[in-house]
Amino acid sequence: MEEANSKNNDYEREPVPSSLRKGWIPLSLVWIAIGIDISSMLLGAQLGGGMNFWDAIGAVMLGSLLLGIMGAICAYIGAATGLSTAMITRFAFGEYGARLISAIIGISLLGWFGVQAGFFAQNVQTALDSVLGIKLDTSILSVLGGLLMMSTAIYGYRALEKLSSWAVPLMVLLIGISIFLTLHAHPLAEISHMNATGEPMSFGMAVSLVIGIFVVGTIITPDVSRWARTRKDAVLASFFGFFIGNSFMIVVAIILSKAMGTSDLTTIFLGLGLGIPAILVITLAQWTTNTSNLYSSSLGFSVVFSKVPKTLITVVAGLIATGLAYLGIYDRFITFLSFITMLIAPVGGICIAEYYVVNRAAFAFEKGHRQLIARSLVSWLLASFIAYCTTGAPDGLGLFHLTTVPALDGFLSGVLLQIVLGKVSGKREAAKQAA
Repeated sequence: MEEANSKNNDYEREPVPSSLRKGWIPLSLVWIAIGIDISSMLLGAQLGGGMNFWDAIGAVMLGSLLLGIMGAICAYIGAATGLSTAMITRFAFGEYGARLISAIIGISLLGWFGVQAGFFAQNVQTALDSVLGIKLDTSILSVLGGLLMMSTAIYGYRALEKLSSWAVPLMVLLIGISIFLTLHAHPLAEISHMNATGEPMSFGMAVSLVIGIFVVGTIITPDVSRWARTRKDAVLASFFGFFIGNSFMIVVAIILSKAMGTSDLTTIFLGLGLGIPAILVITLAQWTTNTSNLYSSSLGFSVVFSKVPKTLITVVAGLIATGLAYLGIYDRFITFLSFITMLIAPVGGICIAEYYVVNRAAFAFEKGHRQLIARSLVSWLLASFIAYCTTGAPDGLGLFHLTTVPALDGFLSGVLLQIVLGKVSGKREAAKQAA
């Protein structure tokens, strides 16, 4: 009975036991699976159309390298504490502050689940119509896709790991076939000399887009890294997972879009004669990514609704997100999600600063926690406002630029503000105790 309970327990409100933790390879597969999604391929097609080949590849490598470093730093905290991102926020924000932050994280990822389900529906609709002559409404496909992706998220990390273990090799095989066919018709030397055909894009902007597409994913790395056997395993898994997972699909899309002369992914696959494989790739890519979205969303809501079983939270959240997909969230929710992203990115910076610089001793599950840490909320509000100011209109004010990636601006601002306010607060408390 105890073993069965252990298998069903996802440890959403407590540290993962050391006996259940994993090495870096299975964790890497999870991150690679999450990183291989259609959004990355769309970005790759954009880069391929707006830049010369080697500049585009260089931008992808640099952006993915920076993501890997950020992810590794955050993952270390997850392995050290054995706790999810939502639970870790209690150490930096206090009990009440953590509930607010966890709710924002949960809502954001719930929204992304709906958007990705809608995105999945549009691509599968095109593929089914072209390959099999089957015409299905995108609303129906978004519901079917949402329910499929929800089915694995219900069972937590273990299901995500199993899905990734067979989905990654299959996706890599299918995508490898498409690359082989492409390079057979258009050698790499030919592709590398093809001119950009789309809107011109600078190297700096390309790096920014590569970081921006997955920067929030680095914030929630503890949701996976808490299952790491050692801190080294967590760092290796997240670094290679982000670096390889994020760059793989973007590079593939750059090669395919350059060779085929279009940024429409479904058209590219169909043009290569890969109709059914295209449907499989689209399904698997969105399945693994969206399972992660709903999984992390349910972890966030588990802190907000501390008395409700996580399985029930996941089912309800998944049904809500699927309903939003059915209602067309893909077409209406992007601006709101951009705003939510501005609020989440500073959280990672604040937790990093608190753990590495300000007060690492507080990151212990057994210790009592303060109800509210006001300085962290101040850092969060200011960093979020900075990200809002650096976001272009109409989603933000567009008053100035820092890194050109608003989410990264919020992340770095959160680090600096938390260090400054934390040190000031520490000196005041020391002065009070001395008096």
